[in-house]
Amino acid sequence: MDTTTRTELEAAAFRTLLAHLDKRSDVQNIDMMNLTGFCRNCLSRWYMDAAQERGIEMDKEAAREVIYGMPYADWKAKHQTDADDAQTAAFAKAFAENVGQKD
Repeated sequence: MDTTTRTELEAAAFRTLLAHLDKRSDVQNIDMMNLTGFCRNCLSRWYMDAAQERGIEMDKEAAREVIYGMPYADWKAKHQTDADDAQTAAFAKAFAENVGQKD
């Protein structure tokens, strides 16, 4: 497979992932972190890092808007719920296991 086709396929898969996450706004970031070790905020950070590596100026809020499909504050107000004690405990455990690992 040539590089252009591979890039196009990866981009299509990424767009499908974003569409899926948009449909599943009921899934909280903390749940994603606890199960997978990454969340929407991680995706936005990776997106921002990739842009900056290519000389494209992008801040955290602009990258989050790409991933969330709206300003992050709006998404939080519309979809984010408070984490319960079990979620918070699982997050602390997952975070401790992943400290020092670069995403």
